[in-house]
Amino acid sequence: MTVLVTGGAGYIGSHTVLALAEAGEDVVVIDDLSTGFSAYLPEGVPLFIGDAGDENLLEGVIAQHNIESIIHFAGSVVVPDSMRDPLGYYRNNFTTARNLLNVAVKRGINRFIFSSTAAVYGNPDQVPVPEHAPTRPLSPYGSSKLMTEIMLHDVAAAYGMQYVTLRYFNVAGADPQARIGLATAGATHLLKIAVEAATGQRAKIDVFGTDYPTPDGSCIRDFIHVTDLSQAHRSALAYLRNGGASTTLNCGYGRGYSVLETIDAVRRVSGRSFAVQYAPRRPGDIMTMVADTSRIRGLLDWKPQYDDLETIAAHALAWEDKLFHERHGELRHAASA
Repeated sequence: MTVLVTGGAGYIGSHTVLALAEAGEDVVVIDDLSTGFSAYLPEGVPLFIGDAGDENLLEGVIAQHNIESIIHFAGSVVVPDSMRDPLGYYRNNFTTARNLLNVAVKRGINRFIFSSTAAVYGNPDQVPVPEHAPTRPLSPYGSSKLMTEIMLHDVAAAYGMQYVTLRYFNVAGADPQARIGLATAGATHLLKIAVEAATGQRAKIDVFGTDYPTPDGSCIRDFIHVTDLSQAHRSALAYLRNGGASTTLNCGYGRGYSVLETIDAVRRVSGRSFAVQYAPRRPGDIMTMVADTSRIRGLLDWKPQYDDLETIAAHALAWEDKLFHERHGELRHAASA
């Protein structure tokens, strides 16, 4: 049984591929490498470089590797970018998923795990937010993911597919052994930016909005360690293989940290200070987003291992230090060659 992972060379995808490979799964990856890195895939995992919405490519890969399940990561994820380029986001997130599902149905693949987002909730009426909360996305990013969720539900009902939709809250950190992590240039993840500032790669960090009605005026987020999230995908796959019914699950820890608390955690872990600049709120940003995690904890065989902000920050920092030294070592080598 082989699992196809689209976007498997990206940040969350590569951690999930690593978790699957270490568990003895046969895995195949499709990734266009626009934000992913082939070097972050475990040795022996086949990589097909291309568009996850290319039906001809999908047909060939699925036939060649006898795919039985799909985990779909490939997509665009930056909220401000989606405000500037909504059509690009609907193409990359919705149309790609439509084409992938079309091929999955034709090839009789009936297990599908979808990478969604807490952005589908918008500003929730209650916190922690449960999966049955109203969905009112504030950005084309959130809307494109919600549209895909609706399509997946309809496709599954019509063709007998079983699926798990995982709504990620704020994914952060890196592999605890610093083998892989977030390396995309210009990444917008808060913890990534903070550790870049701590390693001297950024002159400052911008905090967007300090006048929210929260304890310190900054937004509040539920961070989940990327390795715990990768294990949630493994557990979701096992759940479907055991005949589990289609479901939607929040992926978080059920606790919130403010932007300013997160910056302080990075300062403590790194022992380094860096400048913080305060800026106005950004369109599409959500004030408070904390997960109600009772459903995922009750349904899946999943127990988080890294539910601690300083641990997440420490792993992110260790990866960033490694990345920084590797890059500067390459630059020194090139200069002396």
